[in-house]
Amino acid sequence: MSIVKQLLLLHQSGKGKKTIARDLGISKNTVKEYINKVENTGFNITELLKLDNPVLEAKLFAGSPAYKDKRYENLKSYFEVYKTELQRVGVTKMLLWQEYKEVHSDGYSRSQFNYHLAQSFKAQNPSMVLEHTPADKLFIDFAGKKLSYIDRETGEIISCQVFVACLPYSDYSFAMAVHSQSIPDFLKALESCLYQLGGVPKTLVPDNLKSAIIKADNYEPQVNKALADFATHYNTTVTPTRARKPKDKALVENQVKMIYSRVYAKIRNQQFFSLNSLNQAIGIHILAHNQTRMQKKDYCREERFLANERSLLKGLPDECFELKYYKTLKVAQNNHIYLSKDKRNYSVPYLHIGAKSTVIYTHTLVNIYVNGDKVASHVRVQSPGYSTIKTHLCSQHQHYLNRSPDYYLNRSRDSETLFSYLTHLFGQTNKYPEQLYKICDGIFSLQKKTPTNIFNKAVEKATLYEQYSYQFIKNIIINKTYDTQEIEQETLPEHDNMRGAAYFN
Repeated sequence: MSIVKQLLLLHQSGKGKKTIARDLGISKNTVKEYINKVENTGFNITELLKLDNPVLEAKLFAGSPAYKDKRYENLKSYFEVYKTELQRVGVTKMLLWQEYKEVHSDGYSRSQFNYHLAQSFKAQNPSMVLEHTPADKLFIDFAGKKLSYIDRETGEIISCQVFVACLPYSDYSFAMAVHSQSIPDFLKALESCLYQLGGVPKTLVPDNLKSAIIKADNYEPQVNKALADFATHYNTTVTPTRARKPKDKALVENQVKMIYSRVYAKIRNQQFFSLNSLNQAIGIHILAHNQTRMQKKDYCREERFLANERSLLKGLPDECFELKYYKTLKVAQNNHIYLSKDKRNYSVPYLHIGAKSTVIYTHTLVNIYVNGDKVASHVRVQSPGYSTIKTHLCSQHQHYLNRSPDYYLNRSRDSETLFSYLTHLFGQTNKYPEQLYKICDGIFSLQKKTPTNIFNKAVEKATLYEQYSYQFIKNIIINKTYDTQEIEQETLPEHDNMRGAAYFN
């Protein structure tokens, strides 16, 4: 879905289908299929781009089965034969298509035949001089050689990767040291670069870094989800270079060489004790590099950038990018998903127990999707435990969590007798709260099963005897002793037949 968003952004900016297919490294038919799907269904592209990936996928793929055209499989078996035939005198694509149609009357049209045939042959492209337009591309790479700083506490030398980027039109450069080529460090450096430039180019052109590209391929590279999300956030696209084609990114390769001499060499005798101080030194020398007049030109990189390019860059969004992580997790029987990275459980509405969910989490939020719908959102807590929203629980479990003295007192306010009894129950007993809650549940159960006048009499009698027990009230009701009056014991009259203490002495 991240690649689909890139496709829609390019289409919205006015790019043609062939251009989009070439830039994203996918088939023109695939581009056409997505664009037609959006246009035929009447979706608004701007609104689609705002949707999270699972929601977008549910809208675009509402159960339509995938299929494979049998004509292509048939034509594919002829590719090697056609390649040999075209080398023979007088054989043309037109002739091959006519012979193909004679055998397969329901086969491809001439244009489709030529397209698939051309796709099957390996193109031989000579080198050429590329003309770059302002604010169009940003080339991205990591330098092969590392820099380092010294840990003050341990004396350990910490090696750092150096991120390098340049705008090919002005050759304006940026460099920054980071701890590694990991996705968080890579995107942090790339974001710092965009804020240094003061805007966003139309497309990002990374080398085939593991932090940027999942699988390198000349025609259909798989862009890392994190980088695709980053590009969508900054309203730009990603166009990776071809694998093993260094000429595609000759400018940034040349920038790396120049940074070796204009940055690395200048700081070779300096010692740094933090990543921040190292980057400050890199920034000073990169600025000097951008302000140095270029050979055979009467301007420097910074002058050309400020004069012709900076104003054409797209504006930066109001919020910084938050890296998104993706997980597919099953909703457990306790209606929670377990995020192993934090060792924490996050609740999901109990109706989705047993379902597979897509979890997208950032540094601050955890969003949970089931069948393309966002069913839960939590503040991320990076520590073991449970994050539970009460409304996600079934009514029985909600009642269990809601229990408290105030909860039971509020339930008894309709009966002054019961309210008084429970007030004494919570105020005059030293029992554990959990025991008191069970007593209250039992008393309310008796209230439902017993006529009101009988129940109130039983409660009054229990209050009189200061017996705060479910079983005591239950016995009164069962034994029907709620109406019996207490018999006052009469004292015996004085008489001679009394033995006092002296008798026993």
